[in-house]
This record gives sequence, structure tokens and C-alpha cells, in this order.
Amino acid sequence: MQTLYDKLKMYAASDYYGFHMPGHKRNTSLKGLEEIAFPYEIDITEIEGFDDLHHPEDLFAKMQKRAAVLYGAKESHLLINGSTVGILSAVLGTTRKGDKILMARNCHKSVYHAVFMNELQPAYLYPEQKEPFEINGEITVLEVERLLEENPDAKAVVIVSPTYDGVVSDVHAIAQVVHKRSIPLIVDEAHGAHFGFHPYFLQNANRQGADIVIHSLHKTLPAPTQTALLHINGSIADRNNIEKYLHMLQSSSPSYILMAGIDLCLRWLEEESGQIFDKYVRILEEARKKLKELKCLKLIETERFDRSKILISTKDCGISGKKLYEILLEEYHLQMEMASMEYVIALTSVGDTKEGFARLLDALKKIDAEQETISDKGKAFTLPRLRQACKSSDIEEDGIFLAWEECEGKVAAEYAYIYPPGIPLIVPGEEINMETICLLKRYRQLGFQIEGTQKKFFIKVQG
Repeated sequence: MQTLYDKLKMYAASDYYGFHMPGHKRNTSLKGLEEIAFPYEIDITEIEGFDDLHHPEDLFAKMQKRAAVLYGAKESHLLINGSTVGILSAVLGTTRKGDKILMARNCHKSVYHAVFMNELQPAYLYPEQKEPFEINGEITVLEVERLLEENPDAKAVVIVSPTYDGVVSDVHAIAQVVHKRSIPLIVDEAHGAHFGFHPYFLQNANRQGADIVIHSLHKTLPAPTQTALLHINGSIADRNNIEKYLHMLQSSSPSYILMAGIDLCLRWLEEESGQIFDKYVRILEEARKKLKELKCLKLIETERFDRSKILISTKDCGISGKKLYEILLEEYHLQMEMASMEYVIALTSVGDTKEGFARLLDALKKIDAEQETISDKGKAFTLPRLRQACKSSDIEEDGIFLAWEECEGKVAAEYAYIYPPGIPLIVPGEEINMETICLLKRYRQLGFQIEGTQKKFFIKVQG
């Protein structure tokens, strides 16, 4: 019987190239990281001389101080359950049962799970829509000001910056507005762990005034999957309460292999990253310039964005984003990070090679030459404005299942989302409108998998 390990080894030996996370890109030649393998011999538990993640006094205490210095934070915490555990701990640790919270509607599902767990009342910050590509834009400071005035009892504000698409909000300006209310700003910066380590990229949210910042090291840096950091700044956020939830939600048997991966990544940032970032940025910028020469396919860029993300729009071509994703995978053995209705995302990082970029450019040029320019007015992944009918925690267990077409005006009792990016289209407690139903149907027509629902093509609603 073929094991998962066997399959992974076969894939590693193939010619498939990954424009997706993790950020090390399976590149075993990265200087300073050559020793990483599959090390059974160093897989231990809490034994004498190796410190304890839940009571750090030596190795892990030093690692956390190093991380804080590198990222400009007051204090940092190691996460081995991914950014998810950091987001859950941040939201739960800054609110009490039944509190109100302001949150970006394009937050990751883990924020919604924290809302459910603490029975919070969410007030949604809707991102701008970026024409003509129909991607979710940034959260504006004016929108934050408006919603804070409407909800003066809010206990925290949560935004995601950069978004899955790489769009960045003005964290500095938002932090100033939020702090006037003496409440914390939580920034899900999972996709921005590389921010601040080269002038080509923006500064990270710690240095922009955020109170709590979560980074996924594994997304854009050379670190193993599941490794992340939570940073706390200032005096507004309840540090003790956040740490309490970290102890509750992180595994009581943390992987020393993963923590060693964090340690190696921190050392790499301290000692090796400068020259490698320089080389990566040169290759990346050259690739972006060439991608702007495409005729039918288009490189998506916004006013403020993360240049490490390459978004290719198919809006003016005769194919969907899903189809482009499949062509790149099946014909060119290039695995993209994500496909949406009208674009694909190639996630790049310091682990990428010049040869990998060359393969992507060559493939996109060939595909571009084969497509006809058309005018396609279909919608991409945008967020319908839904009415909050009740708190998700008030939803009763015994709902009923209705076909999508029958759900207009009903109150959702379960989630529906595309993964990735894991941003809910429907949240329990929201009233379902026809715009959302049409969006679900279009995703289905294009071959996307709708996740979060218990029954295919049905949604559980309040009876």
C-alpha cells in the first residue's frame, strides 16, 4: 500500500513546480536551510533541557524575543497550529461573551469561528471593490470611522491586510482611529510575514501601530507548514487573556520539529535573508514587467498591494480563472495557489528560482497568444452585502435543508465558502439574498467546490 510519505516523495521527484505556499517552495538549496529533512531522529517531546512552549524559560523564551526584535513587536509568541490559533486567541482574548466586534467581511473563517465561540455580535467592514477586476479591495479608514460611530460599544476591530489577493489597507491610519476608542486593532497579516525585510515590500503591521498581529511564517518564508507568530504591542490588548487562550488552544504536545523550523527561519532572517531577498526581488520585478506585456491575460495591480502575489486576470479572455488554473497544471505542470472565477494567484517567495519564474512566463505567454480578447461581464469573488438577522450562536440545531434556489430570504444555519481563500459567502445568522444564490450557482457552473455545507447544492436554514 502506498503511504502518504511515498506519495510525497514521488511528487518531490517530479517536475511539478509550485507557485503556492509553503514559502520554502521545497527548495533544498536555500542557504542556511540545507539541513532540513524528514527527521524522525529529532522528533521529541518536553524533556529535560529542551524547554516547554507553554512555560518558556530558555530556548523558546529566547526565540520569542528574537522574533519580537525582527518584527518590531513588544512581544511575540510561537504558533505551531498555524495563524488560525493566533486569530482565535486574539479575538477571544480581547472580547467577552456577547461583546460586539467590528470585523472585515473578507476575514478568514477562523475569525468567524471565534465570533461563534464567544457569541459575539459582528458589525461588518466591507472592503472596496476594485474595478475592472472585481477583486476585494482595502478597508478604508473612512469605513472604520463610520462603523465605530455607529457601534461605539465595539470592543475590538479585526482586518486582514494583505488579503489573500495581496491588497493592503492603510493600517497606520486605521490604528489611529481605532485607538481613539481605546480598543485594540487586530491585523491578520498571515500573508505578510515577509513585510519589512526588503524595501520592495511594505512595513509590517507591528510598525504601523496594530495592537495584535498574526504572521504565517510558512506562507511566504522558508518555514514548515503550520508555523506562525502572534505579536502583541502597546497596553490596550489584554496580554494575559490572549496568552490564556493560546495555552488552551495550542497543542499540549507541540512538535519540536515545527518549532525547530521556526528557529531556523528566524536565524535565516537574521543571517541570510538580505542577499537572497535582493536576488528574489530582482527576478520578481523583472517577471512583473514582462507580465504587463500580455495582450489578453492581464496582470492585476492595485494602489497598495503585496508585489509577491502575482494575480493574472482572464476577464478579457475566452476562459475562466478555473480553466487557466487547469491548463497551467495539466499542460505545464505549474501548480497555482488559487483559482477564482476570473483570475489565478501565483504565490511567490524567496524560495522561488529563476527557472521557475521562466516556466511561468513562458506558459502564460503561450496561453495568452492562443486566446481571443472578449468582453466578459461576469462577477468574480466579491462579497454580497447580507443582512445580519441574528447571532450565529442563536441558530438552532434543528434547521431544514433547502436547495439553493429556495433559500432567498431565509436565515442561514451553516457556512458556505470556496477554499481557498476560506472567506465565507454565507455565515450562520445572515439572511440569504438572490445575489448570493446566483454567485453560488456560477461557482458551481465553473467547476468550483462549495465547502462548509452539509449537503451538496443545499443550504441548512432556520426552520
